[in-house]
Amino acid sequence: MDRIIKKNRWSRKRLLTIGTITMIVLLIAGSFYFTSGKSRLNVDTERITISEVKKAAFQEFIPVNGIVMPLTTIYLDAAEGGRVDEVFVEDGAFLKKGQAIMKLANTDLELSLSNQETAVFEVLTQMQNTRNNAEQNTIRQLNQMAEVDNALVEAERIYKLNKYLYDEKALARQDLLSAENNYKYQVRRKKLTEETLKNDSASGRQQVGQMRESYSRMQNALHLMRRKVNDLVVRAPVDGQITSLDAEIGQSKNRGERLGQIDVMSGFKVRADIDEHYISRIYTGLMGEFSLAGKNYKLKIRKVYTQVNNGRFQVDMEFVDGIPDGIRRGQTLQIRLALSDETQAVLLAKGGFYQQTGGNWVFKVNESGSMAYKVDVQLGRQNPEYYEVLQGLQPGDKIVTSSYENYGNMQELVLRREK
Repeated sequence: MDRIIKKNRWSRKRLLTIGTITMIVLLIAGSFYFTSGKSRLNVDTERITISEVKKAAFQEFIPVNGIVMPLTTIYLDAAEGGRVDEVFVEDGAFLKKGQAIMKLANTDLELSLSNQETAVFEVLTQMQNTRNNAEQNTIRQLNQMAEVDNALVEAERIYKLNKYLYDEKALARQDLLSAENNYKYQVRRKKLTEETLKNDSASGRQQVGQMRESYSRMQNALHLMRRKVNDLVVRAPVDGQITSLDAEIGQSKNRGERLGQIDVMSGFKVRADIDEHYISRIYTGLMGEFSLAGKNYKLKIRKVYTQVNNGRFQVDMEFVDGIPDGIRRGQTLQIRLALSDETQAVLLAKGGFYQQTGGNWVFKVNESGSMAYKVDVQLGRQNPEYYEVLQGLQPGDKIVTSSYENYGNMQELVLRREK
């Protein structure tokens, strides 16, 4: 008897066909997913830095290096050039005002002083001779004046006598005219002698005055020359400590050359170098702070030097609450210079991510910590530790803050821990 044989629906051939079609579909779907979806990269969590966004006090500041310097420094320059003949003190010595530091030798200057002294002596001698000649000339003129006066008196007497005799008819007219002419001559002679005496006296006084002025000018020049010679001995202008002394016996120094400096030990200041990028934000009154021996001290800018050298400018800062004990000239201080007041802000720790993103986006870690995805952010002010977050993040968010250099154009990071 015949049996009905059931046909098997899931034949081997059919199963192979269905499997092939399924694989093709999966391949197409996977290809579509990986080409049109978000790109991912597996990242070892031990090789990255994850920082938490927080809200805390924020102050914009920059780190600067400051050098401790005396409050007042007097520079010693050579007033006159010469060869170093003697050095009386050592570098670092404490000096009193007027104390000799070194002596320079300048034979040309000393010879000029000798010539100047000789010239002054000659002018003085010439002035004395001029005065003596004027006095002798005045005496001669006065003697001559006395003779003229006597002759005038005698001529007047004879004239009056002859006029009387002529009126009495006892003298000829010719004798009267002769006496009258002699009298008039003596009158004119006296006037001329008086004018001559007056002019000679004025001329003598003028010559003596000119010689006196010349002598005074030469005396001033001699005084200046003596000061120049005295300047060959370099002396301390104030009480203080001499530093940077640059002088060896036999060494030649030109006029105006720096010999050293004297630090007035009345206090200290701090001179700091700042990048020119901040020059528009630096002004007197800004506060800074540094740590020394476990204590914090405050500084305040009191002077800004706007001249820029090699991309940096300088400021002078003063100690606000007294000078720390044990501080020394030349000591370097690490200063936090505040550029703003302290305020509350959302903060993100600094990291290498900024070099690739410019602060425009970051990788934010999800709540489970298994993924980090790209989000746009806006950062504001900064200090050496934190960025101020303006938009895109909230306190408690976790961000990958290490470098993104190896991530290329990835949109997501798969965070894994190596076993």
